Amino acid sequence: MVVPSLKLQDLIEEIRGAKTQAQEREVIQKECAHIRASFRDGDPVHRHRQLAKLLYVHMLGYPAHFGQMECLKLIASSRFTDKRVGYLGAMLLLDERHDAHLLITNSIKNDLSQGIQPVQGLALCTLSTMGSAEMCRDLAPEVEKLLLQPSPYVRKKAILTAVHMIRKVPELSSVFLPPCAQLLHERHHGILLGTITLITELCERSPAALRHFRKVVPQLVHILRTLVTMGYSTEHSISGVSDPFLQVQILRLLRILGRNHEESSETMNDLLAQVATNTDTSRNAGNAVLFETVLTIMDIRSAAGLRVLAVNILGRFLLNSDRNIRYVALTSLLRLVQSDHSAVQRHRPTVVECLRETDASLSRALELSLALVNSSNVRAMMQELQAFLESCPPDLRADCASGILLAAERFAPTKRWHIDTILHVLTTAGTHVRDDAVANLTQLIGGAQELHAYSVRRLYNALAEDISQQPLVQVAAWCIGEYGDLLLAGNCEEIEPLQVDEEEVLALLEKVLQSHMSLPATRGYALTALMKLSTRLCGDNNRIRQVVSIYGSCLDVELQQRAVEYDTLFRKYDHMRAAILEKMPLVERDGPQADEEAKESKEAAQLSEAAPVPTEPQASQLLDLLDLLDGASGDVQHPPHLDPSPGGALVHLLDLPCVPPPPAPIPDLKVFEREGVQLNLSFIRPPENPALLLITITATNFSEGDVTHFICQAAVPKSLQLQLQAPSGNTVPARGGLPITQLFRILNPNKAPLRLKLRLTYDHFHQSVQEIFEVNNLPVESWQ
Repeated sequence: MVVPSLKLQDLIEEIRGAKTQAQEREVIQKECAHIRASFRDGDPVHRHRQLAKLLYVHMLGYPAHFGQMECLKLIASSRFTDKRVGYLGAMLLLDERHDAHLLITNSIKNDLSQGIQPVQGLALCTLSTMGSAEMCRDLAPEVEKLLLQPSPYVRKKAILTAVHMIRKVPELSSVFLPPCAQLLHERHHGILLGTITLITELCERSPAALRHFRKVVPQLVHILRTLVTMGYSTEHSISGVSDPFLQVQILRLLRILGRNHEESSETMNDLLAQVATNTDTSRNAGNAVLFETVLTIMDIRSAAGLRVLAVNILGRFLLNSDRNIRYVALTSLLRLVQSDHSAVQRHRPTVVECLRETDASLSRALELSLALVNSSNVRAMMQELQAFLESCPPDLRADCASGILLAAERFAPTKRWHIDTILHVLTTAGTHVRDDAVANLTQLIGGAQELHAYSVRRLYNALAEDISQQPLVQVAAWCIGEYGDLLLAGNCEEIEPLQVDEEEVLALLEKVLQSHMSLPATRGYALTALMKLSTRLCGDNNRIRQVVSIYGSCLDVELQQRAVEYDTLFRKYDHMRAAILEKMPLVERDGPQADEEAKESKEAAQLSEAAPVPTEPQASQLLDLLDLLDGASGDVQHPPHLDPSPGGALVHLLDLPCVPPPPAPIPDLKVFEREGVQLNLSFIRPPENPALLLITITATNFSEGDVTHFICQAAVPKSLQLQLQAPSGNTVPARGGLPITQLFRILNPNKAPLRLKLRLTYDHFHQSVQEIFEVNNLPVESWQ
């Protein structure tokens, strides 16, 4: 005798009454067995009840895949109770990964054609939830017919289904373009909101639709002006704002239509000013409308006064007690600080006040404060930022310290102020500074000859107080080693007089060497400082020799090698010690780097007008290619620097007649095109190095939407060597804007047939795109 299964309500009570997870699993397994038995028996009367229980089990996280076919049977039933549960089950249990979802296409098509509104609503909801690209193509004509049905209930759901179809199959834009103009005349706010959403999707995915709907900008302006000026409506008003959801959606659409279009922007300028001045900001709904208005003003070609008004609105948001509003305002101002710096600068005191908050907006306030630093306010801003550095959370200390150092290097009014600022950062947060802070400060001090005595005394005092900040200790040790004689002379009038004898200096450096907090690099600085002091102090060097000899048996190999070499100087080459350890000459900051960059920039200009050449290749672009070209990434390495430019800048006049004629140019090759995004290759083989091939990748975008997060990676066969240079950017502007270029260097000494495998990843129209393809039709001239 079969025990009758539980009702849905009884099943819920029994599951909730289970005291352990094992009891819950036992109840569910027993009931799932009853449900399977009922499905096998083919009970048509209670099938929907059994599926409803199975859906509850599915929502608890237990497997319910055996109910998929029952969903199809219930959808095909003529009873509304069956269809309701069947469509709900299809939305929960089916998706594009299961082929079974295609079996309900005919059932949905029949239900859409029946004319029964509740059934049509169920079919539309299911289609908009789990409809695949194939289903959308098959059912698009039926949905188009329902867009103009007299029932607002069906039309609203049909519009939302059309939005899903456009997202799945962008080429269906032409199908839903004509009804939108008629739907804009609707007075029903639900239909109007859905229509605006549909038009937004069409404009983002179709350049033709964008041009088409720019004609309806006056109509959209009229709709929004009516919403702003109409009085209170119990049906649509929220916190005194008339339908803020519809207002926000219209503003987003206007932002898309007015972007890079002068006429449309001019049409909506007056309306945006009206919305910005008349919206009530006492409630969150008004703030949402106002913030969307600001974004629209900043994204279109608006008037200068309107942009200042938008910045002032964001400044008022900074005074709001709501943390979310402050965070949004800081994020928006950070985007505007480059284009409207003077307008944002007026709110600098308010931004600095945000540094005293203790919420998530703190990081944005720090970024914006650093962006507002300039030559006129650098002293005041550095005081605020240094005070913030002393009390900021640990996770922001590194960003704050790096930002202060960069701002000081860029806007320092004097060298002494610059040195004082860096010393304060090293003293406060030395462990959080960038790796190049030590080298930058030593270069700065070395180049300021008039501040050597001042710097060495400041650093000695700081080192005597704290030896835990490793960058500070390293700079102090270097400075004491270089200018220890000035420290002992005590002739610096800019700070309080301090009498320091030789024993104190040596004891302090020995303390650094013996401290467990000192890193191996720090001990190396201290040991070198001791060695240099041996030529700058007037006393006996026996103490220094003893310390150096002790570290000759140190476990750290580099420190041991340094100590052994120094000890050899004392024993065998003492007559050369003074000359070897003399003060370092002045070094022009960034001299070698500047020369190298100038050289490579000249080389890049000869290769391609827009190809960027960084100072070093980026290894991160060589990753994630492990499977390309039978493991070609394993051979993608950093070869020695390959200079494509001529070896000598001067050519003897007698050699000019013997110079061979330049080779014929290699034709360019287009290797990729998708939705307006193109990738072209241009080739150059330097005559003096025929084994080297220089390929310039040029990515252009002729669509209506920007391409962001663009990354191009490559692999070649094992017999070739590939070096990737960094791209000129990661964003390709729409409508043929400035393209992205990237330089590939391929060394092919054996003249092997060239194959190139490319992987492109980027975001376009709010969708992630990844393409992997092989280029086999490269010109023969590129490798023979």
